[in-house]
Amino acid sequence: AGADVLTGSAQQVVGAIGVAKDKGILWIGTQSDQSSLAPDIVVASQVYNWDGPFKDMIAKHMAGVMGGEVYALSLENGGLVMKYADWADKDAVAAAEQVKQMIIDGKLNVMDAIEGKEVPAMEEGQAEEGMETGAAAFAYPESLDPVRIAMVLPSTITDLAWSQSLYDSVKDLQDHYGADVIDVAYTENMWNVTDAAAAIRDYADAGYDIVIAHGAQYGASLFEIAPDYPDTSFAWGTTTNTGEEEGVTNVFAYEPRADEGGYVLGVIAAMLTKSGIVGVVGPVDAGDAKLHVDGFIAGVHAAKPDVQVNISFTGSFGDTALAAEAANTHIAAGADVLTGSAQQVVGAIGVCKEKNVPWLGIQADQSSVAPDIVMATDLYDWRPTILKMIEYRSQGVLGGEVLQLTLANGGQRMVYHENLPAEIVNAAKAAEKGLIEGSIEIKAEPR
Repeated sequence: AGADVLTGSAQQVVGAIGVAKDKGILWIGTQSDQSSLAPDIVVASQVYNWDGPFKDMIAKHMAGVMGGEVYALSLENGGLVMKYADWADKDAVAAAEQVKQMIIDGKLNVMDAIEGKEVPAMEEGQAEEGMETGAAAFAYPESLDPVRIAMVLPSTITDLAWSQSLYDSVKDLQDHYGADVIDVAYTENMWNVTDAAAAIRDYADAGYDIVIAHGAQYGASLFEIAPDYPDTSFAWGTTTNTGEEEGVTNVFAYEPRADEGGYVLGVIAAMLTKSGIVGVVGPVDAGDAKLHVDGFIAGVHAAKPDVQVNISFTGSFGDTALAAEAANTHIAAGADVLTGSAQQVVGAIGVCKEKNVPWLGIQADQSSVAPDIVMATDLYDWRPTILKMIEYRSQGVLGGEVLQLTLANGGQRMVYHENLPAEIVNAAKAAEKGLIEGSIEIKAEPR
């Protein structure tokens, strides 16, 4: 009948979502987030959040009240939470958010709309206010030549950080174009550099077009291996070193400009803190971790110069126990907002969840671990970088280029979660806009 957007409710919708997925039709969900079934077509969801009623029931039960209460889930009380796909059209999301705010403010009565009564019109231009930052919207190229991509990862594809961010991006491209166009292979948990070097060479021997060594620790091995495979493109980071001085011509370097996202998170931290103290749980003071800290401090002090930023480095990328210990130390010292990077942060997030301390994430979306305390994320989106490598190869350029992930090119995307107050989101987006347009320049403070 021509419908190109569908919605529905109850358990039955799994069948309908399957059809929508097969036919490339957009789906709008309700009750729970159904995007795990079909991430490419579930554009938005109205998620039921039962936390408030359950907590109140427990509190009343403890007080001797056994019933007699009526609970309603609404947008105003947080019982209804709107979630939008990362790829959702920004104008559509902005319009939806405007309508949501009108409902919360009492300016729009949904029953009036249902009954066909006149309702207030959306204010022209308001839907875009605070939404557009100038960041590049991701768009899939219409077609790609077949390419084989292999990844050597220092940690797991479920680390909620460095390795997962790359894997998820490459897998998304494969899901979009199909395995016959993008052939993907990976080896995870390559902490041992010798083992990683063997994996890099194995993938090159197997004929993969692009072999990504996803860690700064792999550079020396890469520069030894790359000359043996002149038709293969290799890539590594975080770095700007393509091996030019070593005479290597087929290595790409990549670098997330984490100071940009860190700056935005710093603005958020400054506006969230009540104690005037925020904390950073870093792995080592190098690479994108250092950039994140530099930007975070600059953003905090740009928003509120008097806020104290306490920094600790665990000396490890993956030791969750050390990260948990660092988080506890920060909180004991008065910090009421924390951030940090690398695989280790799962330990820190666990502490924040236990103590109800807001967390600001980086690299991958960590809200699945603690949706109530993860307020915002500087999400690494590697798709533009991967596509740029593929484009270079199609032009006969097999390496020698430095690729940066920035807010402007969409390599970093700020994700603001539903529990972050609107005025803080607006301030964060203003910071994004300033960084993208160049009116804000990040200057690392001495530390």
